[in-house]
Amino acid sequence: MMPHRPLAEIARQFVIEPEVAPAAAVAIAQHGVAGQQFAADAAFACSGTNPGPSAFFDLASVSKPFVALTVARLARRGRLSLDTPLRELLAEAHASPTGALRLDLLLAHRAGLEAHRPLFAPLLAGLPFDRRAAIDTALGARRPECSGPAPSYGYAPVYSDLGFVLVGLALERLEGLPLDQLIHREVCAPLGLEAGSVRLLRARTSDFAARCIASETVPNRGGELCGVVHDENAWALSGHGLSGHAGMFGTALAVARFGAALLDVWHGRSEAWLDTRTLIALLQERAGGTLRAGFDGKSADQSSVGALAGPRTFGHLGFTGTSLWCDPDADRVLVLLTNRVCPTRNNSRIRAARPLVNDALFAYQL
Repeated sequence: MMPHRPLAEIARQFVIEPEVAPAAAVAIAQHGVAGQQFAADAAFACSGTNPGPSAFFDLASVSKPFVALTVARLARRGRLSLDTPLRELLAEAHASPTGALRLDLLLAHRAGLEAHRPLFAPLLAGLPFDRRAAIDTALGARRPECSGPAPSYGYAPVYSDLGFVLVGLALERLEGLPLDQLIHREVCAPLGLEAGSVRLLRARTSDFAARCIASETVPNRGGELCGVVHDENAWALSGHGLSGHAGMFGTALAVARFGAALLDVWHGRSEAWLDTRTLIALLQERAGGTLRAGFDGKSADQSSVGALAGPRTFGHLGFTGTSLWCDPDADRVLVLLTNRVCPTRNNSRIRAARPLVNDALFAYQL
């Protein structure tokens, strides 16, 4: 294994020095030759106090693959199917056209829902938050062109948090557990990952607060957010728990090990946790874009994963400045965690930085 310094230099050169974010962690995992297991390494760089590569970042939408894998695990045991209509799991969906949509269409952003609704808006007006009203809003947030029965392949893809909000609620109803406990049971605990909701990490990690990286400064939420979820809808819906679209916190190494587990399943090296067929059902390419069920793929032009990763690469981005990419052909995992929203989300430098970091990580040798 190479020393941490060169790996940390990737974070410093492409994130810290150009002021993309005040803190960044990078990690890679590479499968060895002759049947060796994955090797992984992580490093951290920042412009202030350095908690090291074990720092916890708000993963934002990198939470979505964890939700999708929870669905896959439950499908493997026969608790549900990717073809299960939402209304069979979520009673509030019975009267909504969205209730007829299959889980895989919700996970693949093909359920005809709008990209976003500010479900948290009543809190800004000093009003109590009505969870049932928020659910009804998410169910009713259909795009005008998406009326009538959905085609078998779904509507045209539009990336939407709302579908994942609904899937998360459906999973809670099915299993009778909060979503963070369910994801811990199905994903984080079996894989030994230092990742989860703030609520669970606080309970299990004595130094969580000291290792947690701040996100945005939001005056109407009390100032700097540190150890609380950045996403407003997730905060309103779940507090220190977890919503279907956001709420996971984790270290770079934990995210890299999650990606390595996915590649092990992809290649059939380990099916104890999940079988290859179920994973491939999530990752299959779908018409109309690169979005899969719980994941995204590499776009043909100017992909954020960079130029070096192969065309079958899959992964996800997070609004706070996070990303996970898995290249099954190179058997390589690339992870970038930043707090690019600190102190404000009005900083778009991450767009230019992502492909540079990922190309540098791809070229790095353990």
